[in-house]
Amino acid sequence: MPNTTDFNWDKFETKGFGTGYTKEEKAEMEKLYDQTLNEITEKEVIKGTIVGINDKDVIINIGFKSDGLVPRSEFRDLAELNIGDEVELFIEEQENSLGQLVLSRKKAKMVRAWQDIEDALEFDNVIEGLVKRRTKGGLIVDIYGVEAFLPGSQIDVKPIRDFDIYVGKKMEVKVVKINHANDNVVVSHKVLIEKDLEKQKAEILNNLEKGQVLEGVIKNMTNFGVFIDLGGVDGLLHITDISWGRINHPEEVLNLDDKVQIVVLDFDDDKKRISLGMKQLTAHPWDSLSATLEIGSKVKGKIVNVADYGAFLELAPGVEGLIHVSEMSWSQHLRNPADFVKVGDEIEAVVLTLDKDDRKMSLGIKQLTEDPWTKEDMNTKYAVGTKHKGVVRNLTNFGLFLEMEEGIDGLVHVSDLSWTKKIKHPSEFVKVGDELDVVVLELDVDNRRLALGHKQLEENPWDTFESVFPLGSVHKCTVVSKNDKGAVLELPYGLEGFATSKNLEKEDGSQVEIGDAEDFKVTEFSKDDKRIVLSHTATFKEEANAPKAAKKPAAKKQAATTDNSAEKSTLGDLDALSQLKEKMEGGKK
Repeated sequence: MPNTTDFNWDKFETKGFGTGYTKEEKAEMEKLYDQTLNEITEKEVIKGTIVGINDKDVIINIGFKSDGLVPRSEFRDLAELNIGDEVELFIEEQENSLGQLVLSRKKAKMVRAWQDIEDALEFDNVIEGLVKRRTKGGLIVDIYGVEAFLPGSQIDVKPIRDFDIYVGKKMEVKVVKINHANDNVVVSHKVLIEKDLEKQKAEILNNLEKGQVLEGVIKNMTNFGVFIDLGGVDGLLHITDISWGRINHPEEVLNLDDKVQIVVLDFDDDKKRISLGMKQLTAHPWDSLSATLEIGSKVKGKIVNVADYGAFLELAPGVEGLIHVSEMSWSQHLRNPADFVKVGDEIEAVVLTLDKDDRKMSLGIKQLTEDPWTKEDMNTKYAVGTKHKGVVRNLTNFGLFLEMEEGIDGLVHVSDLSWTKKIKHPSEFVKVGDELDVVVLELDVDNRRLALGHKQLEENPWDTFESVFPLGSVHKCTVVSKNDKGAVLELPYGLEGFATSKNLEKEDGSQVEIGDAEDFKVTEFSKDDKRIVLSHTATFKEEANAPKAAKKPAAKKQAATTDNSAEKSTLGDLDALSQLKEKMEGGKK
C-alpha cells in the first residue's frame, strides 16, 4: 500500500485534479515527465511497439509523448500482426497540424533497404533477390524492395538467349554499382559463378593433357568452329575437327547448349588456347575402306565440292576422290566442271589412282563410256574422202580445231580453207562456235590425229584459171594496194595479182595509182603457187610484150609453215568458168 501519511490532501480541491499546485510545482512535474520520454529526430528510422490495431491503422508507441498511427496497408507483407510486435518506422513529423506523430513503415523499409544495399557494395555481400520482369538488355531484380538492373551479360558466364526463363525465380546477386543521383542499382549474378569456376578452372588447367577426353557444353558457334565450355575453361573445336566428312557450318551437326565429348588436341604453354577435336574419337573412315577397292573399281558417291580444276566425290564421310576436269569428258577441249556436275549430285565414277597410305584417290567419269578413238568403225566413219560437219572449238595462227563429236577433234590447216584467198588468220573465215563442212584428208587412229579440209569440197578452180589467164592475155584490173615493191591487183573472179613497180608505168610516164582500173597483161602464171604476175607497161611497150615463161611448178609448201588467212571463196559460178574454158579451147582448135 502506498504511504498516504505524507500526502498533502489540502492541495486537492473540489475545483479539479491538480488545481492545488503552484506554477513552479507544475513546471517541475512536467520536467520530470518529459525526462521519461524518448528524444526523437525527424527523418530517421527507429523501432516501435504495436500497442493497438484497428481496421485502418496500427497504433505504435515509440516512447514519445504521443503514439503514432501507421496505415494498416503498410503491413500487408507480414503474415501476422499482433500487439506487442516490434517494428521499424520512419519518423516523418513529430507533430502534424492535428498534433499527431506521423510515422511510415514503408519509408523505413526503403531507407533500411538502401543502407543494406550500400553495405552489400562496400562489404561484397551476397544478396538474394527476386527476378520481377524482363527489360531491354537484361532483367529487373527486386532486392530489399528496390528494383535493381541485372544486365544480360552479367546473368551467366555463357551467352543467354532466353531471358524469360529467369522471371519469377529467386537469384543470388552482388551489387556492382550504385547511382545515387538516379537511385539506380546494378547487380551481377555472373561474378558469383566466376568465383566458383575459378577453382574448377585451376583444377582443369593443372590436369590438362593432350589426348585427354573431356565433356563440355557448346556455348558459342561460328562459321569456323564452336567454343566449348569445359567447366570454366573455353576450348575451340575447329570445323575441320568436328567430322571426318565435309561440313559447311557447325550447325549442320551440332546445337548450342549440347553436351559433347571431345579430346584435347593441343594447348599453349600458358594453357590459354585449347584446341579440341571430336572426329578423333572415332576411327578414320579410310581405315574402314573395303579391301576390294582398287584401281578400275566403280564407285558411287555424292559431289561435295566443285572447283575450277575438278570436283570432289564423297564415297563416305571423310573419304573423297578428285575428278579432274580432264577426266569428265573425252573431249580435248576442257570446260568448266560445273558444266558436268553440281554439288549434291549422286553419280558413279571409276577409280584411276588409289593411295591408302596418303589417303588420296583420283576418279574419272568419262571412263564409264567408250573412248571414241577406240571404236571399231573409226576407220570407216572417218575414212579419207568422207564428208562431215563439225563445230569450231579453237582458232590458232596455223588453222582451226573442229569437234566432230565428243572426243573426236580434227585440224583444218589455214591453207585448206580456200582455193583463192590467201588467209592470214582463220578468224577472218570463221569464229568459235560456227559449224563448218569438211572432208577428211588424213586419219591416224594410233596417234589420234585427224586432218580435215574445207576447200577440198570444191574442185580446184586454178585448173580453169590456167586457161582463163594464159600468158599474154590482157585483163581489166584495179589497184587495191601499193608498196615499195609494187601493187596488189584485183582480177576478175575475185583473184589477186601482183605487178612490180616498174610495170605500173603508164604511157605518159605517170604511175598507176590505188583505185585506178587499167588493162594489165599476164606475164607469169603458176597454178601450184596460185600466183599471177601482170604488167600495165607491157600493154604498150613492145620490149615488155614478151611474157616470161611460166616457172616450173614449185614443190608444195608444207602446210604447217604457211601463215595465211581466209574467207569463204566467192569465185562465182564454177560452171560458168568451165563453159568459158571450153569456149577458149574451141576457139584455139
